[in-house]
Amino acid sequence: MIIVFGSIGLDIVQSVRRLPRPGETVLTADYAMLPGGKGANQALAAARAGAAVCFAASIGDDDFGQRALVNLDRAGVDIADVARRGRPTACATISVDSAGENQIVVSSGANLETVAAQMNPKAGDIVLQQMEIPLPEIWAGIDLAHARGAKTILNAAPFQPIPASALAKLDVLIVNEVEAQMLGDDLGLGAAGLPGICAGVRQRFATTVVLTVGAGGAMAFSPDQTLQAGILAIQALDTVGAGDAFVGAFVAAMADGMSLADCLRWGSVAGGLTCLKPGAQDGVPERAAIEARRDEISITPISN
Repeated sequence: MIIVFGSIGLDIVQSVRRLPRPGETVLTADYAMLPGGKGANQALAAARAGAAVCFAASIGDDDFGQRALVNLDRAGVDIADVARRGRPTACATISVDSAGENQIVVSSGANLETVAAQMNPKAGDIVLQQMEIPLPEIWAGIDLAHARGAKTILNAAPFQPIPASALAKLDVLIVNEVEAQMLGDDLGLGAAGLPGICAGVRQRFATTVVLTVGAGGAMAFSPDQTLQAGILAIQALDTVGAGDAFVGAFVAAMADGMSLADCLRWGSVAGGLTCLKPGAQDGVPERAAIEARRDEISITPISN
């Protein structure tokens, strides 16, 4: 079982010719209201990739909350541990330009009331977390999962400093380029370059570090190997959900007992396919679509 402990909300997505500069108003004709939140996005991606998924989160007692749960429910995610809170459901406003780049502002709402006690991990489970809920609850979630023998995975997005005690209990840490550099700066590894930072974290905390670099693919730094993964040859329409789709599919492959190389393949395919449709969830692929294109992802071993 994959337990995703994290955020959920509703995304208000606007397509613009270009992103506004500070102080500038940009007009656009329409907008779409789409389910989102990094926790919900990753839970959906894991479920569509074929995994059994339980989601622990918080929504408000409002229409936004019900809208935010629709895709999860349809995908078969267990939402019994989603609590109704006094705050409104979280909301993100997302602007996407003609090149597929995005600008996002998140109002946290009910996500601020999510607590680790909502989940019940067991030995053999995988607990996946992000960083859009209160930090003390993230650290408590890692402690709880580790104490009960579950595997612990943290997608450090959006980045906040991570205590060494939490890093030491992670089985996998997933970061993008910006998050990796911020982590490196925080740990005194910032001058080492992104691969050096990830290798340094691996060595210091005996954890596997996965680095996503957008069009540059992804890298994995495990205690016994370093791998470079390529990407699908696609024309991206919207990159909003790519990172979350990568994480969810990567973890689903882990739950299936796949090799690190195949986990990278699944994550890379899911992230790429998600870019073909607008929004964070609508383009997230099903298992069959991932399997059909997994062999298009090249994997290159790199000497440690």
